Amino acid sequence: MESLIREKRFRSYPDGGIQVVYDLVIIGGGPAGLSAGIYAVRYGLNTLVLEKGFVSGQISTTGEVENYPGFTSISGMELMDKFSEHAKAAGVVVESRDVLDVRSEGELKVISTDSGDLETFSLIIATGASPRKLGVSGEDGFRGKGVSYCATCDGPFFKGKNVLVVGGGESAITDSLILSDLAASVCVVHRRDELRASKVLQDRAFAKPNIEFSWNTVLEEIIGDSVVREVILRNAISGETWTSPIDGIFIYVGVEPNTGFIDVEKDDYGFIVTDGKMATSKAGIFAAGDCRAGVLRQVITAASDGVIAAFEAYEYVSAMKHKGE
Repeated sequence: MESLIREKRFRSYPDGGIQVVYDLVIIGGGPAGLSAGIYAVRYGLNTLVLEKGFVSGQISTTGEVENYPGFTSISGMELMDKFSEHAKAAGVVVESRDVLDVRSEGELKVISTDSGDLETFSLIIATGASPRKLGVSGEDGFRGKGVSYCATCDGPFFKGKNVLVVGGGESAITDSLILSDLAASVCVVHRRDELRASKVLQDRAFAKPNIEFSWNTVLEEIIGDSVVREVILRNAISGETWTSPIDGIFIYVGVEPNTGFIDVEKDDYGFIVTDGKMATSKAGIFAAGDCRAGVLRQVITAASDGVIAAFEAYEYVSAMKHKGE
């Protein structure tokens, strides 16, 4: 594979200003973004990774990862540290910037950030997704005061206390197990009569003496003063409601993509629509990881997406470089 010239390109402006023009900018420093960065640098692309805060990704909030090949068990933060170390060793440059908008100007993509504009020939969106809110009364008011979306982050605050977990998928049961080692009791509230989590997680949860399940149940309201004190629950079949005292609530009802800043085709939920080559509806813009419409949202699929997107960005920039020859 031919390597593009690594030297930087520049664009001059009438006012005398000079702007670096990147071959590729990657927005997002999680598994998809860093995997794309590693491959892009290997392909010789002048690449920049933008991350709003520190390099992380949603996986960094996971207490234990057991399904990433090469590691029988590793914490999400440790795994992301290894991604970051690899990217740094490969020469991937990461900057902390908040992306506000993306627009096209001819062949270039212009990225507006909180510290100025950037210009690039190609772009990979790898911004991931954030926890979806349940939307019940009291949820916003008690966030950080008993309402959480991350057991790894906030579980230690509820040591020896009674907590509620809303949801029945992988994240809900994974974090229920984390909480069961800290809290006095964990009640899993699920709107159906069976879990969607993998069997291995279900078996572990059912075997935990301090994890109980409230089937066909939904959370109606969160009540408290300076902190959460109780919840109102409702049986989804009978309609019966009751009040239950609780110290903390952990909510896992899906995720929402972080894609509001980019104008490309999206599905009804805001996830970016791509083809098998990770290409979006706009030429030169690709998407990878949890922000794109897909079947699975796992570290391994995010990394795979990033690699494919980096290769396709290389092909796109290479074609531009040789255009007219």
